[in-house]
Amino acid sequence: MALPGELEAHLAGGLTTLCRCWAVTRRDGIEQGFTDHDMDLTFEGVLFRADTGLSAKALQQTTGLAVDNTEALGALSHASVSEADIQAGRYDGADVRAWLVNWADVSQRMLQFRGTFGEIQRSGGAFQVELRGLTEALNQPQGRVYQRPCPAVLGDKACGFDLSAAGYVAEVAVEIIEDGRVFRFSAMAGFDLRWFERGRLSVLSGSAKGLVGMIKNDRLSDAGREIELWEVLRAPIEAGDLVRIEAGCDKRAETCRLKFQNFVNFRGFPDIPGEDWLMSYPLQASGNSGGSLTR
Repeated sequence: MALPGELEAHLAGGLTTLCRCWAVTRRDGIEQGFTDHDMDLTFEGVLFRADTGLSAKALQQTTGLAVDNTEALGALSHASVSEADIQAGRYDGADVRAWLVNWADVSQRMLQFRGTFGEIQRSGGAFQVELRGLTEALNQPQGRVYQRPCPAVLGDKACGFDLSAAGYVAEVAVEIIEDGRVFRFSAMAGFDLRWFERGRLSVLSGSAKGLVGMIKNDRLSDAGREIELWEVLRAPIEAGDLVRIEAGCDKRAETCRLKFQNFVNFRGFPDIPGEDWLMSYPLQASGNSGGSLTR
């Protein structure tokens, strides 16, 4: 990685005024700046705060496709990175950029690392986070899987369905919540039984704003509607908080055609032969006409 000319000249001078700066952008859009210098710095529209106690370990970089990685250490505080936000998962997968900066002239800087937050550990009022380089994404399986269910996510680019359409989403205030994952509503008429199963519940207000849970069960009774999530939301939710509940899809062709009228975008292969078909052979008593075996 080539050094900018002015920064290279500064390093060659022998007496240096260097520090490191990090910009962290969470998935909810909040951007925070940190530096290991003893004064706040500002560049690229980001305020890099010096009161976080953040420091970095050695950066390992390669010229191939191996993942660049490093770690950062910092103190937990309400003003910077709080334990509640880490517990809620707000920093999971956050985008991070790291610079080497001449704090006497912040225009002399070099972007050394860009990637995402990996595993975060916290203990004793401090946190330690693994930083993973951009090539980490290349470790994921690529290509299309040929299977009966649809692999698309409801509402994404491949699916193309508009989840804001009337009858497929409800925004309601929380009435009763149990164990952080069971929501009960007295009035949610107009939706069939199990309409929201496999859908999403997003929190729109309160201390858990921005968190999303996947819906496991959707039940109706004389008392109203009960929505149960697969996992507990990792931040407290109180009565009166606003939530958005989206219809669910079980990835079947029939559901895509009848519930969402979106079969033109179905990405599964409902007529793909099963393993038993691969082992089949002609029988004398059967009609061996050469026609389709899937009808």
